[in-house]
Amino acid sequence: MNFTQIKKGLLGAIVAASVPALSISIASADGHVYGPFPITLKGYSGDKTNSVSYTGQMARHVLHDSLKKLAGTGTGEDNPALEAEMMAYFAGSKKNKAIISPVSKDGFKLKQTLVNSISSGKNLSGKTYKGVVNGWPGQMTGAEVLEHMIKKAASAKGGFDPNTGYNYPQLISKFAMGAVFYNQAVDGYLDEKLAADSKPNGKPYKEGAYYTGKEHVWDEGFGYWGAAAHAMHLSAKENYDVAKMKNFAAADFNSDGEVDLKTEMTFAHAYYASSYDKGGKTNYLNTVTQAFVDGRKLITSANGENLTDTQRAQLVDYAAVISSNWEKVIAESIFKYAGSVYKDIVKLEEILEANGDPEKAFATYGKHWGELKGFAMAIQCGKVNLGETAVKMNRMIGFGPVLLNASQVTGVDSAGDFIKDEAMSWGEYKLHMLKVQKLMIDAFGVEARANDQTEGLAALAGSLGSASSAEND
Repeated sequence: MNFTQIKKGLLGAIVAASVPALSISIASADGHVYGPFPITLKGYSGDKTNSVSYTGQMARHVLHDSLKKLAGTGTGEDNPALEAEMMAYFAGSKKNKAIISPVSKDGFKLKQTLVNSISSGKNLSGKTYKGVVNGWPGQMTGAEVLEHMIKKAASAKGGFDPNTGYNYPQLISKFAMGAVFYNQAVDGYLDEKLAADSKPNGKPYKEGAYYTGKEHVWDEGFGYWGAAAHAMHLSAKENYDVAKMKNFAAADFNSDGEVDLKTEMTFAHAYYASSYDKGGKTNYLNTVTQAFVDGRKLITSANGENLTDTQRAQLVDYAAVISSNWEKVIAESIFKYAGSVYKDIVKLEEILEANGDPEKAFATYGKHWGELKGFAMAIQCGKVNLGETAVKMNRMIGFGPVLLNASQVTGVDSAGDFIKDEAMSWGEYKLHMLKVQKLMIDAFGVEARANDQTEGLAALAGSLGSASSAEND
């Protein structure tokens, strides 16, 4: 038994036998678990002993995962029923919808099977980025983009449309993670809602709540991050394997024989952080999660009083650490999938040169491009206007991948159908992918750099000669 397992077993035993007084000692003694934290709300007389609450955010994680799963089930024909079902997970439903993903499997039992078992009445649409998404044709808002994708996904076989190169499960998932989770956290809970006059710590978050304004604001930000409450008790590889449902022992922190989706699962950007951290070059997951824990401890220390200017300034500093590292996780993902797209084009060129069948390789190319594009749109949903960086990225990636017939999506008509036109050469598009990778280094300082292909940038640019001027940097 290793040290992590010993700590896990001891803490699990303490939690199982806890009383209100122990809730305080656990939080202060451990220092690396998000909760429990004691009730500090002045005048509270109920029976709650733990002020942590972010179940709404966890419900949205399973809505997202379930929506992604559904987006890959189209048959290639118009399917209004599938579209309606996807919209139920996006826009909400009065029914207690089943959790389609994640679901239990042999050796990895999940506690919840219904969305409302986590939190009732939740949706993704109402929390989606409200600005215009310039990376998608049609000048749509975030919610409109996702509705457009959902409609198209319903009639795409397996969620992939070879006529546009769009892989809708990936486009929907990667963009939604940014347009909902990232946007809500860094441009709301960790920004405006940290102001002194917004959700003050000396009052309940809302009438009847058992937590203060700032406690709940901070908790909701943490929920959108997607880390298990005990994430820092695990290695990056263990957190990664929890998300992949490959390490039940690491997930079941309280040793009750099942994984609670509210607190013990790894979702969304926390999963991607672990995927980069396990390479040993970065520490995104622990950096962000520790800042959340430290910020929550600071709020708890105010003991139900409004935060002082000094305390709030420290909280803003923690929020800055979270936001900058979260942004880097998304930038790392753009970097990774730009490299994947580059390698996919190289493989397709080889297949076509040998007169082989490109169908499978083209589908892989579409999948990786969907991930690249989804993350590229997602990073533009933060609180900072990326300006020229966003313009370069959008132009180099384009509205669609370069297709086998040398065309590319260039717009959308009034009916919502995509318009295609002649595209650049694959050589030029490969150069774009390498320049996207360089942009992620220059603009965001990415360090993990998965699928790094930048070593070939100068040579490729040189081989294209004047043709390289066709890209928009």
